[in-house]
Amino acid sequence: MTAELVRGQNHPLSQSRLEIRISAGTPVAAAAALSDENGRIHGTEWVAHPGAPVQPGLELSRQAAADHRLAVDLDAMTEAVHRVSVLLALPAPNGGAGPARFGAVAAPFVAVTGLDGTEVASYTITGLDLESAVVALELYRRQGAWKVRAVGQGYAGGLAELFADQGLSEAAQLAAGIDEAVARGLARSVQAPPPRTSEGDRSRQAAAPAVGPDQGSVPQGAPGPVPPAYGGQPSGGQGQGGPQPAYSAATDPHAASGGPVNYSHPERQTSAPPPPPAAPPAQPGQPAQPVAGDATGWSMEERLYNQVWGMFEDLSRTTAAYRSAVDFAESRMDKELEQALSDPRSRIGGQGDAAREAARARYSQLVDQARASLDRDVAQLVAESQVVEPALPPAFARWDNPCWHAYRVPMEIPMALRLGDLRLPEAEAIRIPMLLRLPLERGLWIDSGRADSLDGTFTDSHDMRRLAMDTAVAHAARLLAVYPADEFTVHVVDPAGSGAQALAPLSQTGVLAGPPAQGAAGVAEVLARLIQRVDLVQMALRGGAPDALPPGFDTAQQLLIVNDFPHGFDDRAVNQLRYLVDEGPAVGVHLMLVADREESAGYGPLLDPLWRALLRLTPVPDDHLADPWVGHAWTYEPPTVPHGSEVLRQVLTKVAEARRTWDR
Repeated sequence: MTAELVRGQNHPLSQSRLEIRISAGTPVAAAAALSDENGRIHGTEWVAHPGAPVQPGLELSRQAAADHRLAVDLDAMTEAVHRVSVLLALPAPNGGAGPARFGAVAAPFVAVTGLDGTEVASYTITGLDLESAVVALELYRRQGAWKVRAVGQGYAGGLAELFADQGLSEAAQLAAGIDEAVARGLARSVQAPPPRTSEGDRSRQAAAPAVGPDQGSVPQGAPGPVPPAYGGQPSGGQGQGGPQPAYSAATDPHAASGGPVNYSHPERQTSAPPPPPAAPPAQPGQPAQPVAGDATGWSMEERLYNQVWGMFEDLSRTTAAYRSAVDFAESRMDKELEQALSDPRSRIGGQGDAAREAARARYSQLVDQARASLDRDVAQLVAESQVVEPALPPAFARWDNPCWHAYRVPMEIPMALRLGDLRLPEAEAIRIPMLLRLPLERGLWIDSGRADSLDGTFTDSHDMRRLAMDTAVAHAARLLAVYPADEFTVHVVDPAGSGAQALAPLSQTGVLAGPPAQGAAGVAEVLARLIQRVDLVQMALRGGAPDALPPGFDTAQQLLIVNDFPHGFDDRAVNQLRYLVDEGPAVGVHLMLVADREESAGYGPLLDPLWRALLRLTPVPDDHLADPWVGHAWTYEPPTVPHGSEVLRQVLTKVAEARRTWDR
């Protein structure tokens, strides 16, 4: 029987090996503090956190995620430990993006379960407002037995205030270290998916229309149904009032002041979206036939977007269940083998051998059952992918999709962009499109430094640089192709001219704003021009006059591609680049950096904030990205143009022709 706790209530624990499952609806950092009988933390080594995720009897996630599973072994705790406090904290806002208080997100849910998934106690943390860190619950020792207590104590001062309240002298330093570890983890995480419904329904059929991974979660009490961001008329698109600046979506004065935000769309009805198409009737005993666009949404594009995110979440969670089942089977077998070996009687005759064989047989049975369940779920997702993939619009489709052969320059900005595919080792049969909302929330870093591919092949440094630039050009071409003709401008900085061959499709078709800048003088000129643009837009917005910009001002989104960084960049240019990374996305200036991280280490910590602010992508498959639900390490596969295909040049040629027509 599950105990649903309220604040202050406790419940006995009959098991020593437990899982603590956390569901927050938005990425949160999880930590656990060990304390003595007086509730005092003896030092930073008594805290498990993303920078030090393993302590005796404790293991937790290395990154912020919407869902966590903390492994706890109470028998492995030292005698000095009398309390284990589970802590949750919102990541420090990056450039003002993301929630800064728990009152703006869905109430976190915490459950204590056995290793078999049986729920022992649960607690929904309600009543939070300005707090950014909270003690969710605690496991405590009382008269030789362990209990769980719902705490729900929040701190507006974040982790530093929380640790100080628990008597830790190094509270500020530890909180800063955790923030640093979380920032490193978020740099490898895919943007958060659309939030779930307020009722907590996890099904795709009942999911709310997409509110964009870059929009955060909808605060409780928001008026009426929330219409999808960017749906129908994206920011920067051609609305009824003519061309709109690409930065107009970030000008809400209430958002800057912390006041209530009006979530209603000025040009859209607030009624519920139309229901998704019904699936064909299933044969008896067979799963329902998948249908492209079976998620909710205002348009087929939005339905497909939500459906892809649903597939992503389904695969993440079903794999997590499989891995949890395997872990449980292994721990159960280890315990049974330990009991068999500890009994002297089992060493006589064949009793010990029989006990070991029985334990291994039970392990195999549990693993086979878990694998069968995973295979069933994966087969359904594969069938769904086979229906969804051909139906994707160009912005969501691979380069080998036939939709590119009928390509036309769009009149509106799409909801999202495909930047590659994601897969897991347990489900090699399926690839999940990696869709990121537009405009991009942060810039991209194409890493030219990894030489070992997951398939065991070795790529030398020269080929990696070439592949990295080819990947950057493919991403830039995709961005140019999905924006209207006058709403995306690309600049290139190539200090040594080493990227000329890879940049040929962009240069020869005439889609660049100008020739690639070379040398220190070229770098300085391009950076100064873009910084001036950022400053002008910021002044106009702060002055409340976004239309008071110089005549002929280019309101299009700007993308700066920098090749072979940091070659050609002095300290001043590096600081200018960091300024563009921090301030540019909010006003429509984005960065795509092509660089070898290891070679850049000579700059020391100066570049660390720059790397963390960018989303790292690789030109070869690499398992460096994490999902925002469970935190699995997913293998990222970059988008590739089919060998010998001219589709990229053909698309860019049409973009250039549309621009010339527009200019006339």
